[in-house]
Amino acid sequence: MLDRAGTHLPLTPTDVTDMKTPLSFELALTTDVELDKRAAPSFGHAMHKLFEFDPSYINLNHGAFGSLPMPVRVACDKLSARIEANPDRFLHMEGVHHWNEARTRVAELIGAETDECVLVNNTSHGIATVLRNLEWNEGDIIIGTTTTQGGVARAIMYIGDTPPHPQVSTFDLEFPTSHAEILENWREHVRRVTSEGGDLKQTRKVVAVIDTIVSIPGVRLPWKEMVAICKDAGVWSVVDAAHSIGQEVDINLSEAKPDFWISDCHKWLFAKRGCAVLYVPRRNHHVIKSPIPTPYTYRSPQDEHYNGPQNFVKLFEWTGTIDYVPLLSINAALDFRQWLGGEHKINEYTHNLAIAGGKHLASLLGTSVMDPDGELTFNMVNVELPIPDDIKYSDEVDSLLLNTLMVEWNTYAAHYYHNGKWWTRCSAQVWNEISDFEVLADALKDACEKVVNFAK
Repeated sequence: MLDRAGTHLPLTPTDVTDMKTPLSFELALTTDVELDKRAAPSFGHAMHKLFEFDPSYINLNHGAFGSLPMPVRVACDKLSARIEANPDRFLHMEGVHHWNEARTRVAELIGAETDECVLVNNTSHGIATVLRNLEWNEGDIIIGTTTTQGGVARAIMYIGDTPPHPQVSTFDLEFPTSHAEILENWREHVRRVTSEGGDLKQTRKVVAVIDTIVSIPGVRLPWKEMVAICKDAGVWSVVDAAHSIGQEVDINLSEAKPDFWISDCHKWLFAKRGCAVLYVPRRNHHVIKSPIPTPYTYRSPQDEHYNGPQNFVKLFEWTGTIDYVPLLSINAALDFRQWLGGEHKINEYTHNLAIAGGKHLASLLGTSVMDPDGELTFNMVNVELPIPDDIKYSDEVDSLLLNTLMVEWNTYAAHYYHNGKWWTRCSAQVWNEISDFEVLADALKDACEKVVNFAK
């Protein structure tokens, strides 16, 4: 298949119908033996044999970047070897079938149709794709929150900084709080934004960027209810679900009906970093005219035989030469999770450990958890640090905490300053046990003591 310049282009599923043979995803989840022929280890420290951590490292920060299981890494290595054995054959003919398999399986997991899901590099990439495809007009409004992830918050500001300069509206979120209070305030904020503006309010577009699980603090939001409030008010919803897949079960996007929804698969799902799923329901396919970068499958109205609109899935099949292994590793990650016992079993363990570990850590530090009733907690728990309130955020304090934990103690759970206090966010994962929180407590006591002495 050639483009107009005579360059060979990757073949699509339709193009290879007559020539393809069944290609199983030959990435057996193996180390020395086939995993499906033996029982999975029990959750806790026995799981360390399936990960490749430094033996002295206590990892309570999985939510930040994900952690690749050894069996999935082996599968990725096998896939890399297969690609390098014949890059032409794989990238022209085979790869798209594995890409479609990954889309199909992840769509089933989140309650969507296969062709409503495409794979992108990460959640920030997916959100930027959506925001830059929306057609902004003067007077439009984009809503973010005070806890929107930094890169996404900057993307929102960028949209506001470029013509036609839609207005940025910020919804204030401070924790601790409750879902009921969040929803009451969100409903009022949306009502106020959509009722102001005089004549413009009849024609302008309002877009809300909503987290499913806030990154910092690590708390779950009532995002489905927030999406429903947007829908009732005629507001577009762009849902940042970076932490959802693998941590939030029974998502069911067909029922929740967000306008756009993006989630990382390399965080809680155990795929290779970085990869994410971008969900766009069929009703909104017309909005997405081009990925980043624009692919050769883009249909321009300037084309002689233009017959738009765009084919949503085909747009994302090939956006230039990248390493496709992370995207295709979703298949191996899902196989691995099934072998461990499935989504509910995994998340029952990690959620219960987050609740128990957070309370235990707080008792050891002499502080409290942000969410004592557990309403805001999936698998990340937030605990106040024993640092006096008069010690505010500074780069020096931030670096002192980071270096003490990572370098001196070889452990980490994210630390941050929020609502006038210092906190830690602990990610509970299948390899953790309650004793890990005890090691972290000792490290945090040392780090916080250094902060107090530094501030004197």
